[in-house]
Amino acid sequence: MNNYIRPLLKYFLQGVVIIGPLSTTIWILWSIFYSVDNLIPHLSERFPGLVFVIILVGTTLIGYLGSRFLVGKFVVEGLNYILEHTPGIKFIYKTIRDVIGSFVGDKQKFSHPVWVRVQEAPELWRIGFLTQEDMSFATFTDMVSVYLPHSYAISGWVIVVHKDQIKPAEGFSAKQAMEFAVSGGTVGVRSEKRVVKSEES
Repeated sequence: MNNYIRPLLKYFLQGVVIIGPLSTTIWILWSIFYSVDNLIPHLSERFPGLVFVIILVGTTLIGYLGSRFLVGKFVVEGLNYILEHTPGIKFIYKTIRDVIGSFVGDKQKFSHPVWVRVQEAPELWRIGFLTQEDMSFATFTDMVSVYLPHSYAISGWVIVVHKDQIKPAEGFSAKQAMEFAVSGGTVGVRSEKRVVKSEES
């Protein structure tokens, strides 16, 4: 079963990378001039959930065609070139494409979880993701950039620290590290060892 699910999931994520920036850019431009509410109300009323299924299947199909066939890759690269060189659109498209590509696809950035020492004494560490291993382009020597997600929010900080102030988050996959960070440390890993004991014990 996994032999079928994993390729489908891979193609779906590839479809997100391809169609995400394009569809989001179109949505932003469309919303400037028109209302995006109830674009196909009659279809949604007669067949609840059909629009979701169409989008899901369509995104997966686009990911499959865009990553497996030469014609699909040519079309995707052509659209990328046009949108990247269209004044007024290229900034929106490239920004959204890079953000989505940071999370999914072959060029994802948040794949290296690390611990960052943010305070010497008492010792205080935060979990984050190594995003740039060389900051010399910004005149920082032996420095790296780390993204620190906020708990219960789709936001975070980008900090530049000395490479000696970070260490790999061993025992965490990228997925577990993100879950651990955004859930306030309640999800991702489990430990049966209790540090603070209750009064009853």
